[in-house]
Amino acid sequence: MPAEIDSNALQTVFAQSLPDGTIEEPYLQYLRTVGARRSILLLAFAPKAAGTYFRQAAMYAINGQIVRFSHAQGGRDGTPYLPTVLACYLDDNMPEVISHIHMQAFPSNRHLLNAFGIKPVIMLRNLPDMLASFRDMLEADALARTEGLNCLIPEGFMRFDYHQKSEFMIDVIAPWYASYFATWKCYADEEPETVCVLRYTDFCTDPAKALYTALTHAGFFVSLAKCKDALARVWGERKKHRYNKGTSGRGATYFSSLQIERLSRLLSYYPDLDTWLPDLVDDTTAQKRRALEMISA
Repeated sequence: MPAEIDSNALQTVFAQSLPDGTIEEPYLQYLRTVGARRSILLLAFAPKAAGTYFRQAAMYAINGQIVRFSHAQGGRDGTPYLPTVLACYLDDNMPEVISHIHMQAFPSNRHLLNAFGIKPVIMLRNLPDMLASFRDMLEADALARTEGLNCLIPEGFMRFDYHQKSEFMIDVIAPWYASYFATWKCYADEEPETVCVLRYTDFCTDPAKALYTALTHAGFFVSLAKCKDALARVWGERKKHRYNKGTSGRGATYFSSLQIERLSRLLSYYPDLDTWLPDLVDDTTAQKRRALEMISA
């Protein structure tokens, strides 16, 4: 049975928000009322932070359904699409809802999530490792090259030499990641009870606990045992879910020490990120790269 679209829903969908995305009354109160009808797990992970793997495990843990919140997947830098989100709340027959969107925490996106009471989850992972995994995906998947990451992947990308590909990842792809983490750090600092911040290192050590933390944060009642069972099931299907190597420290073999320093400089434009730097560009990665360069010299 499709969602029931009444006059309140129609008026809210077509009401224009303020330029910063602020939703005015009476539409804000309507969305708050609708948002209280169910919990939704929103994984706002950056690309290559184990999001596809994680969302599948969450789906098994709560018998949920994956819903694409953005209007379209192309470009990957997603923005929640109000009609789709609203429909999830209005359809009483829809299973538990899980959405995975590569979304920056811009004010307009925050206003929409807060209106519904959605409590997003993000994952911190070493940035050189994510860029290494992203590069692998671009080389292996023609579809990924058509989607990019808020950018156009050049037609000649596959003809780039090793150094050119690394430079492209640093110059074009990495700035999106710096902005992404900066926007989420701001959101998490201002509303720590709303944003759940997971760490990839913790996820690798105790994946069931990370999954349990995300689900309970979003408002679901689930046991740790159920999370363990779900992860065991998805592990057997990992090749289907874009599971790459998942190995920490790979970025040091893909990028030079100078390139890693440029990554650090990108992040330095956002001083608020200082407490997250050990997760994003740690000293171990830089030291490992310098050691490799000394060996090959």
